[in-house]
Amino acid sequence: MTPIRLGRTGLMISPVVFGCNVFGWTADRATSHDLLSRMVERGITTLDTADVYSRWVPGHSGGESETIIGDWFAANPAMRDRVQVITKVGSPMPDGGGLSSAWIETEVEQSLRRLRTDRIDLYFSHRPDADTPHDETLAAYDRLMTAGKVRAIGASNFDAAQMQAAEGAGPVSYGAQQPEYNLYTRQVFEGPLADFCIAHDIGVIPFFGLASGFLSGKYRTKADLRGPRGERSIGKYLDAKGLAILDALDGVAEETGATPAEISLAWLMRKPGVTAPIASATSVAQLDSLIRAVSIDLTAEQMAMLDAAGHPAD
Repeated sequence: MTPIRLGRTGLMISPVVFGCNVFGWTADRATSHDLLSRMVERGITTLDTADVYSRWVPGHSGGESETIIGDWFAANPAMRDRVQVITKVGSPMPDGGGLSSAWIETEVEQSLRRLRTDRIDLYFSHRPDADTPHDETLAAYDRLMTAGKVRAIGASNFDAAQMQAAEGAGPVSYGAQQPEYNLYTRQVFEGPLADFCIAHDIGVIPFFGLASGFLSGKYRTKADLRGPRGERSIGKYLDAKGLAILDALDGVAEETGATPAEISLAWLMRKPGVTAPIASATSVAQLDSLIRAVSIDLTAEQMAMLDAAGHPAD
């Protein structure tokens, strides 16, 4: 795969970012390690995690995904220089959270320890923190970048106004954005946020590119919602709008010989402002599907059909 420039961060990333939120949740340690090795073999060299993954699992406290990745680096030390690591800070953890300088400088050490590395390639503010001014957060990131612990920074779940407020508020600036964006959820990114990112050369790495798996076409009835994701993560998409999108995906998939998931990612990769989508896999077959999406060349008519299906009820 040909690396892609991630906006003004100076980083070069793979055209698909491998989402590691499933590690320690729907993918156990052995499966996760196998997927990481096969990911690199197939040309995906950028992975995305967060300190909080997978705290939502009963009995977990956060850090499980980072720990699994760190164990893989320890077993495969040559891989660290081949892989770009994205992680995040700011979500509630058992002993803290938010974007204060004290918490960032404490939690980065925990992430580095869990990841078994001396640097983070891209460190995201996971969510806005209304209690901490941008200049304090950005000053903390500047110190980490000066120390060589962080190469670049980004903002996740920030809207256009929050990005504008942070721009120029500190000694360093966010060079990447991570919004929720997919065929179903369009309004979060399209419009002011996309315009801001394009105007300021901010790389965009959307999450939930497959709408928690809904856009794979696997979930079409209430009966399909059984499982660890189930009603909590996917049920909200199972409405008239979601079914219309699946119909459009089925049509384009039939024309191209691809799967609905591959078409969903191919659509996302070709949207203005998007650098590379995040997508997860729990099997080698799913991983190979992510890779096939990169080479799908959708026609203008196919893009228009998909665009139209995703607009009702926005």
